[in-house]
Amino acid sequence: MTAPRSVDPRPRPFQLAACAEMLWPDRPIEWRAARLTEMGLGVGLWNWDSHDLDKLAGVGARYTIMNGYLRGRLADAEGAAMLLASAGEAIEVGKRLGVARLNLHGTGLGDHGIPLSRHEVVSGAMWLQARDTLNRICDLAEREGVVFTLENLNQRDHPGCPFASTGDVLALVSSIDRPQLRINLDLYHTQIGEGDLIRWCERCLPWIGEIQVADNPGRFEPGTGEIGFAAIASALVRMGYDGPIGMEAFAQGDSDAAVAAFVSAFTPAPAVSVA
Repeated sequence: MTAPRSVDPRPRPFQLAACAEMLWPDRPIEWRAARLTEMGLGVGLWNWDSHDLDKLAGVGARYTIMNGYLRGRLADAEGAAMLLASAGEAIEVGKRLGVARLNLHGTGLGDHGIPLSRHEVVSGAMWLQARDTLNRICDLAEREGVVFTLENLNQRDHPGCPFASTGDVLALVSSIDRPQLRINLDLYHTQIGEGDLIRWCERCLPWIGEIQVADNPGRFEPGTGEIGFAAIASALVRMGYDGPIGMEAFAQGDSDAAVAAFVSAFTPAPAVSVA
C-alpha cells in the first residue's frame, strides 16, 4: 500500500472517522478500511452483508458505526418483528468487527436511499409503536452490551421516510432516554431539513452518540459547500463535546485530500492568549 497523504498533526479534540464505502470507489473495501486506519481515523460501514467480513476483520481497523439492521420498520408490528430479528444478526456481525455503534432509521432504505415504506403523515399510533419498538431494541442492546443510534434523514433525498427529521429523532430518543439508544446526528441532513446546526447540536447534546458530516450541496467533504464547519467545530468544543464525528461524504476529487480537509475542519486551532 502506498504511503497515505499527510494528515493534520495537531491534537484532535474529537474521535474522527469516515465512511469507507464513500471514498476511493475503485479500491476494495478492506483496502479503504486499511487506508483510513493508516490515516489515524475510525472506519464507518454501510451494508456489511455486501463485504467479506474475514477480510474486514483482518485489517485491524477501528470500526465506529455500521447499519444495525437490513430489514424492518419502527412503526408497525410486522416491521418491528423484522427489525428486531435483523438487529440481532447485526449485533453478531458488529461484535465480530468490534463495531462501536449500530445505526437505525425510521424504515428500511432501498435503492438510492428511497424508503421502502413511505408515509406522508405519521399518526399517533405510529409514534406509540415506534417508541415500543425502540424500547425493545434497547432491551436487546442491554442484554448484548451494545449501543444503537437513530439517524435523522432529509425528505429531499429520502422522501416519505417516517421519523426522519432532526426534531422527530430527538423526540424519540430523549423520550426513551436509555443509554442503549443514542442520536446519530447527521448535520448534512439537518442542513437540508432544518438548518440552524449549532442550536440543533446544543439541543441534541445529551443524547448524541455520533455526529456525521458532509457539505451541502453535493454531499462532499467540508469546504466544498455552504456549511461553516470551523464554527461548528469550535461550538462543539465549547459545549464540551469530544465524541465521535464521522465524515459520511463523497470526495469531490481526490479521496486523500477529502479526508485531510475533514480532519483539518475538525481540528480547531488552539486559542491564542493575549498579554
